[in-house]
Amino acid sequence: KDGFAFTVDILGEATVSEIESEAYLTEYMELLGALSTEYAKWPALGGGDLDWGHSPRVNISVKPTALFSQASPKDFEGSVRGIQKRLETILRKVKELNGFMRIDMERYKFKDITLEVFRRLRESDEFRDFPHLGIVLQAYLKDTDQDLADLLAWSRAKGLPVSIRLVKGAYWDYETVIAKQNGWDIPVWTIKAETDAAYERQARLILENHDICHFGCASHNIRTIAAVMETAKALNVPEDRYEFQVLYGMAEPVRKGLLNVARRVRLYAPYGDLLPGMAYLVRRLLENTANESFLRQSFAEEAEIERLLENPVLTVEREKIQRQPRSRQETKGLPQFENEPFADFSKPSVRQAFTDAIAEVRAQLGKEYPLVIGGKEVRTTDTLPSVNPANPSELIGTICQASTKEIDLAIEAAKKAAPAWKALSPEERAEYLLKAAAIARKEIYTLSAWQILEVGKQLDQAQADVAEAIDFLEYYAREMMRYGKPKRMGRAPGEMNQLIYQPKGIAAVIAPWNFPLAISCGMSAAAIVTGNPVIYKPAGPSSVVGFTLSEIFRRAGLPAGVFNYVPGRGSVMGDYLVEHPDIALIAFTGSMEVGHRIINRASVVHPGQQQIKRVIAELGGKNAIIIDDDADLDEAIREVLHSAFAFQGQKCSACSRVIVVEPIYAKFTERLLEGAKSLAIGPAEDPAFFMGPVVDDKAKANVLKYIEIGKSEGNVLVCTPAPEGGYYVPLTIVEGITPEHRIAQEEVFGPILSVMKAKNFEQALEWANSTRYALTGSVFSRSPRNLEKARAEFNVGNLYLNRGSTGALVERHPFGGFNMSGIGSKAGGPDYLLQFMDPRVVCENTMRRGFAPIEADDDWII
Repeated sequence: KDGFAFTVDILGEATVSEIESEAYLTEYMELLGALSTEYAKWPALGGGDLDWGHSPRVNISVKPTALFSQASPKDFEGSVRGIQKRLETILRKVKELNGFMRIDMERYKFKDITLEVFRRLRESDEFRDFPHLGIVLQAYLKDTDQDLADLLAWSRAKGLPVSIRLVKGAYWDYETVIAKQNGWDIPVWTIKAETDAAYERQARLILENHDICHFGCASHNIRTIAAVMETAKALNVPEDRYEFQVLYGMAEPVRKGLLNVARRVRLYAPYGDLLPGMAYLVRRLLENTANESFLRQSFAEEAEIERLLENPVLTVEREKIQRQPRSRQETKGLPQFENEPFADFSKPSVRQAFTDAIAEVRAQLGKEYPLVIGGKEVRTTDTLPSVNPANPSELIGTICQASTKEIDLAIEAAKKAAPAWKALSPEERAEYLLKAAAIARKEIYTLSAWQILEVGKQLDQAQADVAEAIDFLEYYAREMMRYGKPKRMGRAPGEMNQLIYQPKGIAAVIAPWNFPLAISCGMSAAAIVTGNPVIYKPAGPSSVVGFTLSEIFRRAGLPAGVFNYVPGRGSVMGDYLVEHPDIALIAFTGSMEVGHRIINRASVVHPGQQQIKRVIAELGGKNAIIIDDDADLDEAIREVLHSAFAFQGQKCSACSRVIVVEPIYAKFTERLLEGAKSLAIGPAEDPAFFMGPVVDDKAKANVLKYIEIGKSEGNVLVCTPAPEGGYYVPLTIVEGITPEHRIAQEEVFGPILSVMKAKNFEQALEWANSTRYALTGSVFSRSPRNLEKARAEFNVGNLYLNRGSTGALVERHPFGGFNMSGIGSKAGGPDYLLQFMDPRVVCENTMRRGFAPIEADDDWII
């Protein structure tokens, strides 16, 4: 009635289950049903049947990922199909009403999926002749110049006109933080004026192509609006080829003035429930109250009009000169440590790299893998097959097994290599680790593919494992350089006191299968760089991955005998290795029961033994996530599902218990169950599946046993069907569990989640601390008081606030627990290497006949 057209957008883009996505679809269908009976009563703006003579009166915007809860760039094709299917239903109704639908653009990782959905809908036989379908592009994305050019070229080639709403972008903080956290290039312009310049550049290109493209200029920036008006005028663009769009409730003076000048103004009107509306409002407030926001500067700060209207290209040049890069710490010439980037599945090249790597590895399956002792291959008649857990008939490889005889050979090789290896400087030993890191980085996809096929890790989980292995190599190399320099102790005149570290001796590294490269590499690299030769026993189910670690060290030029690869049956050679008098330290990661056995056996001193053995043991966990009554459920449910069921729950850090404060219990549980039911189970190499198989038949039997225990102790809410043919198990959620139940106390190591209802946050915290373990834990809460209480009282080695319980990163989250979760310091932390060395102090009397030399760092003389 005020002369504005509209577009309606239903709020609430976060869906955690397919039932929620279906509900989002239903909301749109109900909205369109209501509009179908009302819009005929509205007079069209400018008269006639259409607004301004060309624009449908019914106009909606749709957030595509809300229509498919499992949308993920990892599964590009599946995501496109899942979104397209529900969008077709909405567009069909829009077409029936002769309305208009625009597909909104969300976070960067979904950009290419969204563009592909738009193209497929526009090209489809059903909708190719329906012109009222549009797309949004975001000027703050560095890709948008190319995306726009590609879209216009596609439009001309296909003869399909397009409608583009160009916005600045509303997720700048998110995109910047996520990129930095994951080690990716930042996808957005980092200077606001760069976005403004990009917008004007892209707006001109759209207007130049007005014959095939209708333009929706969405901005509150007066400089931007004026630039678009003047560009359209200079290019003689007909008025029906562009319009202006503003947010409902924002910048009222701007929109009223714009209506008077341009006439064709559309209000973007969000519609929906209070909580999603608040999230939308927060984004708008952040966007419009940022220091560089045009609205803030013009209305609140009354900045000079000349500066506000300055050409953004000039602003960019000025700000680039003013910004100085931060200095970076170095470790003896090495750049500051940074975590290896995770795979960015939004990039087609990354997705293709995984496909190629899996095919490459599959072509190498079925080989026999020898032991490697003293740099030489050793074959034995005792062998063990390793199979694909998704398809046990597919042989990954056959691994020769060590007996006590081969253990003796390996220890002799290590003893032979030890003196020369110890004599190398810390810098020289560190250089081998850096070479190994470079090799692993170059072959990150191939190394990931071996894990995908041998232990059933999903693509992202496998790549993260390799990235962590690289992190250990890079980080421990730098740490050894730090520890390698003698440290002066005290400042007493007349004497020089230095603390120095020396290797302990031969290290036995006994590794798990669940992080087959990362943990193996971390423990081995720590021992190697501190000067200790290694006897490496990989876990049986991941022995081929273990061989790839041996190959990495061989190619890095590690001297013979420093790293010895000796896979074998624990029942045959495990105790012998641990008890051997020449073994000085044991680094172990695995179950509590095996860890206790190692600790007991290592404590016994045997004839010929020269030192007390040191044991570094990272054991199990019974990790809990607490859901406070004010938690953000969208975030909490996603993180609980990931923490509990990613890699089938086969992580020592996996969430095994979720403790929900009573007022929010029913709502949380309902959404959690639907989210769990939406997770597909299948081969790890297929990105369409969230969950894969467990590692072997023993693991499968153990999980099935605990499902029965859960049934007897509580009420099973979800027990999804498991595929046939592999070591698949049901995803299971059990409620009615309290701390005394076995399912709440014993480590399961599989996809079983216990849901516990606590009266209040204090009881939730008490229950979280009620097991023998103390590894990881997590809290979702908006209460500063409760978060602070958790900091002080949640008794775990790694506590995560408002994020999941898995995914520790080297240096950022040194990892390890206490109580029955292990002994020793945290892996990937600043004191981990100390466990692999013995400290020594050398005190020299520097007085000579009453004369005391002054050292460079002496400060006792004034």
